[in-house]
Amino acid sequence: MSSADASLPPPSAWRAQLALAREPVPGDWLRWCLGGIELGWLAPARVAPLLAVLEGSRVEGRRLVWAGQDLAPAERSRRMQGAALRLRDLGLIPGWRGEAYACEQPVEAPERQRGASLFEMERAAFRFFGLQSRAAHVNGFCAGRLWCGRRAPDKATDPGLLDNLAAGGLPAGEALADCARRELFEEAGVPAALTAGLREQGAVQVRRPVAEGLHDEVLQVFRLDLPEDFRPRNQDGEVSEFLCLSPDQALARCQAGEFTRDAAVVMACGLLADAV
Repeated sequence: MSSADASLPPPSAWRAQLALAREPVPGDWLRWCLGGIELGWLAPARVAPLLAVLEGSRVEGRRLVWAGQDLAPAERSRRMQGAALRLRDLGLIPGWRGEAYACEQPVEAPERQRGASLFEMERAAFRFFGLQSRAAHVNGFCAGRLWCGRRAPDKATDPGLLDNLAAGGLPAGEALADCARRELFEEAGVPAALTAGLREQGAVQVRRPVAEGLHDEVLQVFRLDLPEDFRPRNQDGEVSEFLCLSPDQALARCQAGEFTRDAAVVMACGLLADAV
């Protein structure tokens, strides 16, 4: 731990935040499978609409299986995107972004390794299918304090809540560090010259039911130390203000529910890594 971080709250307090990372999937949900590969989860109400829009799907016990395993990845992507568009038109996939995520072959430890891309599909559809996605989150430090952004009130997800200095989902084909640097500029105005010290601090998987389906994401945690005269300035309209908080203040606001769940988990992961 650096001297600037010596005032960190006790690790047990942050471990309590980290323990909130994953919730159980409701017992009546069905596994969504690509052939014999288990990839996602579906709430019961989503089963009938999906069967109607994705040809080759069938229910087998507690599994909904799509027979797309023998298709080439590009054709698989085309059919999945087509199904997602039809679900959107039915009002079942809100917040369409026009950006694709990659659905990966499952691996034993997704926090430490990546699976091959099975198909690409609109990011807003991943929660409907309960598919695992990835994101890059950056804890931005200044003299031992954390720069945190407040999400704009018109954000589709978690409007008005506090977040890490920068965070964003990983588009298909982009490297995690490149995603982090891009988000640092877009959300906080951090120039490329100040990101040379960006460093990874591990990853954590989060999972919980949400209104759109299941949020299942591997969050890559980064730390960036910034000069004391730096002031973040949002570039893309997604952040309404920035706060510079001590770890104690950040923890208190996490405990009060002022941070997004993912941001709290990322701060916990990063600060516990620093404490080792």
